[in-house]
Amino acid sequence: MFTGNFAQYVAPARGHPQIWRLVLGTILIVVVYLVCVALLFLVIYLLTGGARTSQIAVDVANATTPTGMFLLFASFLGAALGPFLAVRLLHKRTIGTLFGPRTKVLRDFIRAAVAVMTINAGLLVLLSFWISPIANLPFSIWIALLPLTIVGVLVQTAAEELVFRGYLQQQLAARFHTPLIWMVLPCAGFAALHYDPSTAGQNTWLIVGATGMYGLIAADLTRITGSLGAAWGFHFANNIWAIVLLAVDGSITGLSLYVTPYSADDTTILPKLIIADVLVMLVVWIVLRRRLQR
Repeated sequence: MFTGNFAQYVAPARGHPQIWRLVLGTILIVVVYLVCVALLFLVIYLLTGGARTSQIAVDVANATTPTGMFLLFASFLGAALGPFLAVRLLHKRTIGTLFGPRTKVLRDFIRAAVAVMTINAGLLVLLSFWISPIANLPFSIWIALLPLTIVGVLVQTAAEELVFRGYLQQQLAARFHTPLIWMVLPCAGFAALHYDPSTAGQNTWLIVGATGMYGLIAADLTRITGSLGAAWGFHFANNIWAIVLLAVDGSITGLSLYVTPYSADDTTILPKLIIADVLVMLVVWIVLRRRLQR
């Protein structure tokens, strides 16, 4: 399962691969994230007062307003800082080793993002014959916020890929040979973070399963390419569609141009669309595997 590219990607992590370092690194990532979120809200409290801070906290939790969404994106800066500190302090390697070769990261990011955007565009055209999206943000506001929104999605997806593919997968692969550990364990953790029965209802486990499938695809793309670029590009483009263009009603809709006419707990239409989305992900994965292995 180790490709030549992946062996080179994992090589810097082999210097200090001890499990105790990985455990401490994981704890450090969580602590840094929580501290950064606390500092963010402390600043908000000092600037706006207690009542406004409470309302903003609700906005962030619901992610249904632009303010809430941008603060949610900002919170991921802590999630990105965590693995940076972990590799420097505990594994004695540079931050750049989390990403892989710079030129390869950029190339693979672009290839993956373009493939996902293209195939999802075709899917959206087909979907338009079946459902009628509901306007969400006024276009003038949406387009004005779009540059900052794109930066926010870049930060959010980079942070998640840094934690699960750039840190956990890399360090586990440096210690264990079997992909059942270095592919499956990070994917299970990533999927578990999307467990939200209060929002998704009976669709919860279907969403967790679809998220886990994405995690396996991202892990495999990292294995093939030896960089974070393809997984990051795939994740970024997918979230552009799901967060910025057409969000599921009742989920993270604060910056979306349109929302769906069904909610996240819909049991009639959404399960079919989730299954279709998984099939599309598999098609994109197959296409990318061929392109990236050339």
